[in-house]
Amino acid sequence: MNTPANVYKHEQPFTLEGGQVLPRLDIAYHTFGTFDPKKNNVIWICHAFSADSDPSDWWPGMVGEGKYFNPEEHFIVCANILGSCYGTTGPVSINPETGMPYFKDFPVITIRDIVAVLDLLRVQLKIEKIYFGLGFSMGGQQLLEWVIEKPGLFEHILLGATNIRHSPWGIAFNESQRLAIEADGTFGEPSEHAGAKGMKAARSIGLLSYRNYQAYCKTQEEPTNDNYDDFRASSYQSYQGDKLVKRFNAYTYWILSKAMDSHNILRGRSEHPVDILGKITAKTLVLGISSDYLFPLTEQKVLAYNIPESHFITIDSDFGHDGFLLEFEQIKKILQGFLG
Repeated sequence: MNTPANVYKHEQPFTLEGGQVLPRLDIAYHTFGTFDPKKNNVIWICHAFSADSDPSDWWPGMVGEGKYFNPEEHFIVCANILGSCYGTTGPVSINPETGMPYFKDFPVITIRDIVAVLDLLRVQLKIEKIYFGLGFSMGGQQLLEWVIEKPGLFEHILLGATNIRHSPWGIAFNESQRLAIEADGTFGEPSEHAGAKGMKAARSIGLLSYRNYQAYCKTQEEPTNDNYDDFRASSYQSYQGDKLVKRFNAYTYWILSKAMDSHNILRGRSEHPVDILGKITAKTLVLGISSDYLFPLTEQKVLAYNIPESHFITIDSDFGHDGFLLEFEQIKKILQGFLG
């Protein structure tokens, strides 16, 4: 992370959707810029699976001085999600009841739990209206739940490469990654490094869902026809796994993948999905990625078709689901048309 996060310490018990209680919460967050006098310049970014609360670090083409989301014009907020390992309470945090890290004892959480924590921070920051909220992938799942739970809070939203509930396909990918972690004999030990080799394998599986055939052919093609071993694609998988191991944690990976699986706006709601989405009043942009096999365009079309007066646009990219992290210029043009 480029700059240290702020931390809001919520010293009251927090009850999870599953009924378990966290005695207290730390919520790590970044803000950039200042409120304008009427507090109508708030941009709230909901981050995806393995990111942190500093979007200028993981989305440098979009956030920062002179970028589309410019702190000289906007008050930009991003909070690290519940269950993560970047400052918000998660498996590597100290359990105040035992004085030791939670590790494998951290309870299963849901997207709704994550959203409830985001809203605690919003109240703490005295933000009553958000001009524009955006989230891609798991971040889009959070934003969708938030706008359903808090109608009228957001004026504009971007739901990118996301869905109304996580698909059997997506859950199967996540379970495969968890099986890789669980196959590591150290997973379950009371250590931040437990399950590291399993997480490396899990990341390799995950990358296959984030990218696609075309992306690998474009970036990992062999320069000659002479190789019979040590292929570029092989070293890329290993490199990306090692890279994540250095900055992430297997317990966090396991918990957040479970949270993503939990995403379902229909759970516990008696209404039809058309009625649930029909109550969204924020001006909505739904954005899909042409080559996304993990969150295919059919999922975004369901959102766009059922959210009143929403706009649906497709990013043309060879990089699959990861296109939202790479196609800065396309996203800028789309936002200029949407927000003016």
